Amino acid sequence: MPISSAPAATLSVSKKNSLALRLWHWSSAAVISGLLITILFLFVILKMKTVGPAFQEVLQKEGVTMTKDQVRGLTRIISHRIWDWHIYLGVTLSFLLLFRVLLEFFQRGPQRFSVKLGTARHYFRQQGMDLRDARRSLLVKLSYLAFYLMLFVMVVTGLMLVYADDFEFLEKLEHTVEEVHSFTMYLVLAFTALHIVGVVWAESTRNKGIVSDMINGGE
Repeated sequence: MPISSAPAATLSVSKKNSLALRLWHWSSAAVISGLLITILFLFVILKMKTVGPAFQEVLQKEGVTMTKDQVRGLTRIISHRIWDWHIYLGVTLSFLLLFRVLLEFFQRGPQRFSVKLGTARHYFRQQGMDLRDARRSLLVKLSYLAFYLMLFVMVVTGLMLVYADDFEFLEKLEHTVEEVHSFTMYLVLAFTALHIVGVVWAESTRNKGIVSDMINGGE
């Protein structure tokens, strides 16, 4: 009996990645990049131990003498401005994460992350650990799940730090929350680096078109 080609035609018309998901992906990438850049400026480029003496040296050449405390006050003005941008970007990321959660309920079946993860798990169970493609596909999906969890932790702890001065119970937890937030940030940074390396490797081997699929949606 001949097999109908209608399902295949339907699959070829539908996009792998919806427009909403693509917008979320690139918006989140931009916001996370911005967050990491603000951290880079705060803890590396504008670090007080290195910037303070540089400021003093420049001012002395102009005939202005400032004490360490005065220079520290000057750098704090700059750091506070950067922290403001960090907070704005963090709040934006929290809305993007909420949007991603809501989007999961409105996506078409094959476009949902839960469906993709379930399909990868089913394929892995059928093929077993010896099949490289099944193992790789499942690991990639699980890494995305871990990334979503990391974003959730980073957003929640970030909001707790923003409102720590307004609530006594948050103020008591501020130090612990800050450590969790910083550690999660490093995890996100590591995931971002691995993600970029993985995409470049996939594009240069058998899985070409990943980046273009996230731009035009894929077929």
